[in-house]
Amino acid sequence: MKYLVVGLGNIGAEYAGTRHNIGFMVLDAWAQASNAVFTVDRYGSVTEISFKGRKFILLKPSTYVNLSGKAVNYWLQKNKLTKENLIVVVDDLALPFGTLRMRKKGSDGGHNGLKNIDYTLASNDYARLRIGIGNGGFAEGGQVDFVLGEFILEEKRQLQTVLDAAINAIKCYGTEGIDQAMTLFNHPLSSSTKKEE
Repeated sequence: MKYLVVGLGNIGAEYAGTRHNIGFMVLDAWAQASNAVFTVDRYGSVTEISFKGRKFILLKPSTYVNLSGKAVNYWLQKNKLTKENLIVVVDDLALPFGTLRMRKKGSDGGHNGLKNIDYTLASNDYARLRIGIGNGGFAEGGQVDFVLGEFILEEKRQLQTVLDAAINAIKCYGTEGIDQAMTLFNHPLSSSTKKEE
């Protein structure tokens, strides 16, 4: 069984470590823990990780968040996968920091990356893992600065725990199914620390 795991983010040093790039951070942490190395390929950087008989193709699109659909569509076709074997990892302003929320499908929730993927695939019927980044109480019009800003110190201290939980949620999705993953991992940060060994 093979899955395409897409972490959304923007390429470039100026975006590294920003809230909008948490999808990249999850995939980077997973690759590092698995001694996997990303290679630059068409529309993104990719690597493969095997776990419990499943193969996870990790993709960090190079198209910038707002045009993520092109990369997702290309890599689905290249690997002869359907959207039933796709999961997209994104940041979510509407969730408190560190909260995980996996869904089988759904609206884009105002996220331009999901909006473009929905448009390109002509469907929103694919799994997504939303990771809460909070909203920082920003003033009206301050959303862009917030999502393109870096995590505060207290959040940075907890970030590895969040990344580990997200990785375990995706592993569970691939090995035990999305219903089990939703049951175990759709919780606030304090309880999103389940292990998937």
